[in-house]
Amino acid sequence: MTADIRELRQAFDDAELRADTDRLDALLADDFMSIGERGYQLDKRQWIDRHADFGYLSLETSELDVRCYDRAAIVRCVQRSRASWRGDVMTLTVRLSQTWIELPGGWRLAGIQFSSLDQARTP
Repeated sequence: MTADIRELRQAFDDAELRADTDRLDALLADDFMSIGERGYQLDKRQWIDRHADFGYLSLETSELDVRCYDRAAIVRCVQRSRASWRGDVMTLTVRLSQTWIELPGGWRLAGIQFSSLDQARTP
């Protein structure tokens, strides 16, 4: 199961990097919720629609840790990215947590939460 979750996590990152909204729609649970680094929340539609103003220029994941349970998996990692938000380029380093759940149609990402890392303290 760990290998499956690792593949799904990579598919999610690839879809994010390419702004592949159809793939994101298939990977996210209908009740998906994200919590941003400043506490804001986005549901599935808001997450997908943000690609109208937001795009990744690069996305690198490290320190990947996958914990599998009966019908759920928690993924924790560090991501370094360059992105554009409404034309402004930004560099981000975040620790994130993803919650994947197994549904009748397969595994879906139910939640994601970001925490900014201080650039001087990043591993």
